[in-house]
Formats: sequence, structure tokens, C-alpha cells
Amino acid sequence: RGRHRLLLENAWQLVLVCSRGEEFLRRGDAASLALLPEASLVVGLDGCIKAVGPADVIRHQFSGATFERIIDCSGKCVLPGLVDAHTHPVWAGDRVHEFAMKLAGASYMEIHQAGGGIHFTVEHTRKATEEELFHTFKDRLERMRRAGSTLVECKSGYGLNLETELKMLRVIERAKQSMDIGISSTYCGAHSVPKGKTATEATDDIINNHLPKLKELKLSGEIHVNNIDVFCEKGVFDLDSTRRILQAGKDIGLQINFHGDELHPMKSAELGAELGARAISHLEEVSDEGITAMARAKCAAVLLPTTAYMLRLKQPQARKMLEEGVIVALGSDFNPNAYCFSMPMVMHLACVNMKMSMKEALAAATINAAYALGKSDMHGSIETGKQGDLIIINSSRWEHLIYQFGGHEALIDYVIVKGKVIYQNERCGKMSSY
Repeated sequence: RGRHRLLLENAWQLVLVCSRGEEFLRRGDAASLALLPEASLVVGLDGCIKAVGPADVIRHQFSGATFERIIDCSGKCVLPGLVDAHTHPVWAGDRVHEFAMKLAGASYMEIHQAGGGIHFTVEHTRKATEEELFHTFKDRLERMRRAGSTLVECKSGYGLNLETELKMLRVIERAKQSMDIGISSTYCGAHSVPKGKTATEATDDIINNHLPKLKELKLSGEIHVNNIDVFCEKGVFDLDSTRRILQAGKDIGLQINFHGDELHPMKSAELGAELGARAISHLEEVSDEGITAMARAKCAAVLLPTTAYMLRLKQPQARKMLEEGVIVALGSDFNPNAYCFSMPMVMHLACVNMKMSMKEALAAATINAAYALGKSDMHGSIETGKQGDLIIINSSRWEHLIYQFGGHEALIDYVIVKGKVIYQNERCGKMSSY
């Protein structure tokens, strides 16, 4: 009954997503989310949820308690903080000129082969200072937070040499330590083959130089990387090179979470299932066998509706994946080629273009996205013991978060991380500090 950090009381709808400690939701479970009407919740001083339940029960249970902050959620909905399972947010130099090229009919690989795409960004990122990269990265994370994201996967991958990859990972580490947002960091040194190297030479460099250095920096406590990523694609890293890099990353304790089957069918899904990958992203060209293998291996499919939309690719087979028992997650794929900060817009696109239901999309952007990052034990749902990462929307129905395409700026009243309000809409008054 003592002192607590936060009380959210009288929410019209409290969307738990999960209520039985599920690691993920798939098949029918993803279509029937746990929800409490007229409910309240308490977050403790440690940033974790202490109690969830009907408003009158919570009021009685905590009648003698004190709170650093109380928010009346009458007429509003409370949801778990959104989880963005795939982003490339550390880079310099935008590619707005390439958007015009794409609109004129140039394909992704045509731009890439002409020296644009990843290589254009690599050139600018190598020149940028660590301080410059940190400030633009911080601004991007703040925009993601305002759109409701409280846990974000962040990749390196615009260095393609050890020096710049480490510079990017240091920037991500700095944000982990200094910002109120969850970050899962990913080493993506195999994002493209560096100019002047073959894929085999690049693979050898990563295995012999990059990964040993990451292991050393992890042991010294300087950089903590969570995942390893490879762009497994025709003309980039083939299946054999991908296998070698992913296995080497796994051997030093990194989770496998990589790009696969995007532009060409590469049997990436089959490889990921074989290697015990936690997640594979894109999958526009995944095979039927790959879908079956991923479902069996409990390997999450991180689908990226913005990429298929912006590159005019065929949509990933979300419905087939859901029906076959694949754990479907969502990500924004924020990068210079797909400039989207907003998981509410990603969920909307997933529903309209990939034929997901709103409940399936919310599960994919919360508990399943957290699972894809190996973090669903503490993130992705509103349950006792989990981290108090929450969003409050100014609506009596939670579906408005997806229904209002591009409307999240006016809809989201509060974004909360570990029970601390990190964003408050202007109409709710000025931010109050603890």
C-alpha cells in the first residue's frame, strides 16, 4: 500500500493483449485479444506493473497508497506501448531524390547498381561524426515515441567497414543508456557488399574481424549487441555466405534476426528455421515450404508493409502465414528508403494491404514484435510483472489507433515508459516532472 509511480484509473478499455503470460499469439489467439472494460492499473517505483483489474477493485486494493502521478482515463483507452521490430534509424544523408527515381519507374536494384541506395547512405554515414549521428538518431527516436513506440529494434549497417559499424553501434548504445525508450540493437554489417570487395571477401572480413571485435566490446561492457542481421538477397549475400555469418554471430551469443526472401526467393526462411533464427524480415518471396518451416520452428515473420507499399512489391502472404501458425510481427522498416516513424500507420497498411484484422495487427505490433526481439517476457502486453510501457488514446474504442490513418498526432494523449510519462499531448496540459 506504500508509494507507487503511476495510477491509471477508470479506462473505458484496457487492452491487455495477453493475460496468461503468453510469449506470442498465433492463429486464433491473435484474433481474440484480452481486454478489460472500466479498468485501472498501477505501476510501481521499479517501473513494472503491480496490478491490473476492474477500477473498483484497484481503488479498494490501493486505498491507502500514494502515487507520484494519477491520470484519469475516463472515456479513453489504454494499450501496451507499441513495438517496432525492424528499423534502420542511424544514418546521414537522405534519399529524397531516389523517391523521384522510383516514382519514374526505377527498381530498387537498378538504383542500387547505379551507386544509389545503401551505398549512397554509406558514403554519407562514414563522413558523419558520432555526435551528428547521435543527434539525428535521437530526434528520430523521439518521433517514434510520439507515435506510440516504446521498444524499437535499431540496426547498424550503413558503415560496411568495422570503424563505421562500431560508430553506429556506439550511437545506439548511447541512446540505450540515455533515453527513456527500449532498444534492441542489431549488428547489420552484412547489409550490402562494400565497394571493392566480393561477397566472399566481405563475409570473411565480418567473421574474422567484425564479430571478434563485437565479442571483445561486449565482454568489456562497452557495447551490448542483441541481434545479427544479413541481407540475404540475389546479388548481395547468397545463402552460403548468409549461413556462415549468421552461425558465427550465433556462436558469440547473438540472436539471428535477418532480411530474407524480399526481392527473390532465396530459401531464407528454410535457412532461418534450420539455424534457430528468432525472426526473419520481409518475406515477400517466401516459399510455401519456408512458411511451414518457420511455423514449426517458432521463428517470427517480421512483415514490413511500408516497404512493399513504397517499392511497389507484392505484399507478403500474411493471411497464409497466420493460418499456418507463423508468429506474425510488424515493423516500420524506417530507413532512408522507407521514411515512416509510425507503427499506427504500419498497422493500418497491414490491415488494408495484407488483409490482417485489427486485432491481428495489434498483436503483431505488440506481443509478437516483442517476441521477435526476444523481449516478450517484459514487453508487448499489459500484465502484472511486465514493464509499465503504455499508451493512452483519446477514444472510447482502441481500434481508432489503426482506423485513423495518419491521425495518431491528435489521438495519442500519453506515451509512458516504465511508468514515466515521456510524451504528453498539448491538450492534456504541460508535462509535469517527478
